[in-house]
Order: sequence, then structure tokens, then C-alpha cells
Amino acid sequence: MSPVTYAVRVAEDPADREACFAVRKEVFVVEQGVPQDIEYDAHDADAVHVLAVREDGLPLGTGRLLHGEAAAAKTGGDLTVGSLGRLAVTQEARGLGVGAALVRAVEDAARARGLAAVDLHAQTHALGFYERLGYVAYGPEFPDAGMPHRAMRRAL
Repeated sequence: MSPVTYAVRVAEDPADREACFAVRKEVFVVEQGVPQDIEYDAHDADAVHVLAVREDGLPLGTGRLLHGEAAAAKTGGDLTVGSLGRLAVTQEARGLGVGAALVRAVEDAARARGLAAVDLHAQTHALGFYERLGYVAYGPEFPDAGMPHRAMRRAL
């Protein structure tokens, strides 16, 4: 079996955004049982969305960056810190490096906007993944969508 070839890009057009939302629905709503009414929010309209797509166009993963006032509630009010969220990789694409590539794409988007760091709220089972990418957990564990999370940050 040949290796899967994919590209990661900023989702610029409506079709890309719909692909991002389809991956999020598959992973968060269907697989993890997150209620659909809390998966999508007002921040989706202004967030920077990134998308990983297979060579044949099949969406493999997504993530988003909140910045400015949209990120303030998640970053302790620090407008120099962006918020990485909604990182989702389809089951068939896990283990291919897609998640790490998406995180790096969000970090690139944050750097391009002059941000000094990126925060995220990690499901506790994913702490090791983010730690390998340079993120450091801080603060206590907290529930989000019924699952335990920790805040993490990486300086850029």
C-alpha cells in the first residue's frame, strides 16, 4: 500500500469550509457525541479554518484559529495569543501526521497575524500529542462538552 499524500491549506472558499464542517460533524458529533448545537458557533464565521485534503480531494482533517476579541475568552484576555480549536482528523487518516500538520498550519496562521502564542483546550487523552508539538498544560482539568480538558499553550 502506498503512503497517503495530502495537502494542508487555509480554507478560503465555501466548499473548503463545508469540508471542514463535515469533518467536524463526523468526528465530534457522530463519533464523540458532541451535541451539534454546541459544535458550531458564531466564531466559525470569522475564524481561520485549515483543511487537510487527500490527493483525490477527500477531506482528512480540520482545525481553526480564533484571534483578537474572538479568542480573548479562551486566552485569559491576552490579545497576543490565538486559540486553536476544533482540531479533528477522520478515523481513516489518524496516524498519518495530519493532526500535527494541521496544528503547524494554525500556528503559521497565528504568526502571520503577529500573535506571540497559541492556546488550546485539549481533551485529556490528547495531552501527549500536543506536548510532543511543544504545548505545555496549565491550570486545572475542566469539562467541555461532557469531556475532560486541560488548557495548553505554546509560544511561537
